[in-house]
Amino acid sequence: MVLESISKIIKIQLPAYLKKLPLPETIGGFARLTEWLRLLPLLGILALLGYLTIRPFLPKKKKQRDSLINLKIQKENPKVVNEIDIEDLRTPNVCYCRCWRSKTFPVCDKSHIKHNELTGDNVGPLILKKKTL
Repeated sequence: MVLESISKIIKIQLPAYLKKLPLPETIGGFARLTEWLRLLPLLGILALLGYLTIRPFLPKKKKQRDSLINLKIQKENPKVVNEIDIEDLRTPNVCYCRCWRSKTFPVCDKSHIKHNELTGDNVGPLILKKKTL
């Protein structure tokens, strides 16, 4: 059924469409063409077929490489880690991710170590400690 429809389009409708097109014989004839909109479907299809033909040969997009996260803060330190003491913390220590690479985000899983090696960055976790009285 589908192949019959495609066959009908290619054998009957496409030649009839092409016969109706007002194709000028000179370049100046294109400038005087008043029914140029009738050419747009054909040109669109040809452009699409051309793109689909050359697409496998186009260069692939490269994966975006990691970039620095910490651009200004404590750049003289090898790793920026902040510790905050909190009295009402239930667990002794909680580390929060600041590199956005953690698979357990917002909790740090030490993904910043690999990120820092790849980019030369110095980002580290935010550590919340239970304040001892």
